[in-house]
Amino acid sequence: MKFGFDIDDTLINLREHAFRLYNKKLNRDVHIDLFHALNKVEIHEIFDMTAEEGSQMWNRSLEEIYYTSCPAYPDAVETLQQLEKDGHEIYYITARPKEHGERTMEWMIEQSFPVHKERFFYGMNDEDKVHIIKELELDYYFDDKPAVLETLKDCQLNLFAKAQSYNKHLAIPQITNWSELADLLNKE
Repeated sequence: MKFGFDIDDTLINLREHAFRLYNKKLNRDVHIDLFHALNKVEIHEIFDMTAEEGSQMWNRSLEEIYYTSCPAYPDAVETLQQLEKDGHEIYYITARPKEHGERTMEWMIEQSFPVHKERFFYGMNDEDKVHIIKELELDYYFDDKPAVLETLKDCQLNLFAKAQSYNKHLAIPQITNWSELADLLNKE
């Protein structure tokens, strides 16, 4: 089987990592509950920033956000390692900017995710991401972003949302913890 995965906020807890960095950089103490209540991907508003200020903060902080101590979600690494051990193909499809693609792949390998260079796609917008997912003819795809997931709803693949505060409204099966994947696959 062919399994496709988004990376940020699907396999790794990037937004919460960025939230914690913002608190530190801005010398703030915004409560984590506000983060968990967000109904959108962007986090700038809880730090009283405009969209432009938030975009600038994100872009200035990318090195730290992407390559420091961002944690994988519990059981994500082990689950993907088991999928590969069981003979499945693992694909990564991330919208991370092109200039961060190679380093992201290296970082994922350092974190022990099973990565094959020919199955690692990056540097695209969400629309291009959807085209790649369709071209790969994946059996399963996992993402967090509503715009991507909603576009793929009518495709011939098993689609799952990594549960986030901003995607709970989707009528797509949600995965809360990666340890649930084996049970979900056994039900299919």
